[in-house]
Amino acid sequence: MRLISINVLREGMVVGRTIWNEAGHPLLHKDVTVTKGIVERLRQLNVQYLYIDDSLSKGIEIEETVEPKKRIEAVKNMTKAFEHVKQAKPNQASFVLDQQSKVIGLIVDDIMNSIINSDDVLMVLTDAYLYDEYIYQHSFQVAMYSIAIAKEMGYTYEDIRLIGIGALLHDVGKLLIPIEILLKPGKLTDSEYEEIKRHAQYGFDILRNLHSLSLLVAHCAFQHHERIDGSGYPRGIVDHEIHPFAKIIAVADVFDALTSNRVYRNKMLPTEAIAIIVKDDGIKFDTKVVEAFKRSIIHYANGTIVLLTDGRRGIVSKQNLIDVTRPWIRVFEEDDKLLGATYEICLSDYPEIYIKNIETEFAVYVE
Repeated sequence: MRLISINVLREGMVVGRTIWNEAGHPLLHKDVTVTKGIVERLRQLNVQYLYIDDSLSKGIEIEETVEPKKRIEAVKNMTKAFEHVKQAKPNQASFVLDQQSKVIGLIVDDIMNSIINSDDVLMVLTDAYLYDEYIYQHSFQVAMYSIAIAKEMGYTYEDIRLIGIGALLHDVGKLLIPIEILLKPGKLTDSEYEEIKRHAQYGFDILRNLHSLSLLVAHCAFQHHERIDGSGYPRGIVDHEIHPFAKIIAVADVFDALTSNRVYRNKMLPTEAIAIIVKDDGIKFDTKVVEAFKRSIIHYANGTIVLLTDGRRGIVSKQNLIDVTRPWIRVFEEDDKLLGATYEICLSDYPEIYIKNIETEFAVYVE
């Protein structure tokens, strides 16, 4: 299967991967043949990319580190736990969340089992594009990225678990922010932005009173928007003042925010988001964390069409665990001509060749 933009989706193409919503319901099943009505419906729902199956991409598989069904079930459980907190009075939020701490721990344990027991780099292909439950989907994915980074950095099992819990709860303070501000599609006013920023303090206040969790978890919520150059919030502290766990969650948080649909902008592809984070390496983000992040996250997902610097086009067919930036490519075009037969190359074998562009809107239609 291969990844294409909705802009080049055409009638007759075959869906390669089921699209789910955040409630865990299939919106479009694998193997369905695309009709004009389906194209229009996907555009209305703001779906930007989807996978199709054709002879060009036959045999290219997409396997997420955490299975979609497990992710959906975990987000459902998390939603239930957080809703209890959301419905509680502010002065009772800590007590209510304490009662849900077992659920939180089990979710983190499940994520850890998937990631720690895998030798592969983390692949997450979120299909979620509805906004109602964004905080839950986002928190779950930040936990996945944070755990993957912590694993790559060599943290102990106990520390990785703490980081995972801190990541899962890093945005719990947003439950106390008015929903109309959280979901506002337009530009926030100065006062609304100041209220959004208070979620770090709100989260800290909720979590520091929990008897069932380490105080480090509260500091993860408090400091995940701090930056090593002092440009972050809520306190504007610098490098040595920020807890190492919060530095990890900061990178994971930004990456997921950039690669997810938001009410005010569409999501980026992983490589675009990685480039933004790398640009702030050593400025806003800790260098050791960024390096570990780059090694632990898929840069070019299987099925992505790429243009190489030598002019050839191909599809990422499998990952290269030695260097995640130089995957295997199934070449299907040379000199702007479609080949009669494809062939595979690993970019590590060709140091002079790089990926120049990702081409999700490259239109090639084969049966």
